[in-house]
Amino acid sequence: MPWNIKDYPADWCDVVRPAILARAQNRCEGSKNYQNCYVLNYTAHPDTGSKVILTTAHLCRCAPKCGELSHLRLLCQRCHLTLDVELHQQHVVDTWRRKSEAAGQLRLWDP
Repeated sequence: MPWNIKDYPADWCDVVRPAILARAQNRCEGSKNYQNCYVLNYTAHPDTGSKVILTTAHLCRCAPKCGELSHLRLLCQRCHLTLDVELHQQHVVDTWRRKSEAAGQLRLWDP
């Protein structure tokens, strides 16, 4: 998902993000499906072959997004996508519904 700095705590770039990188030692912290994934940032992923770009995953659904380190985990693309799979599936459904309605499709019921 695109990163919007307005959605994050004011100290995200100066305090929170550097603390997460330090804790993780610039490596993936793994997910439920890939608990032993410790791939290093900006290297080739040993399983997928893609270049690893570590991003911060939010384990909670706080609104607005919080900077609580226990709610955050540094993950590679594979781990982050598997963690957020339900969210991505919901986005697919929402996008499909929005495009269908824009094309004139009527709803039979509200979900």
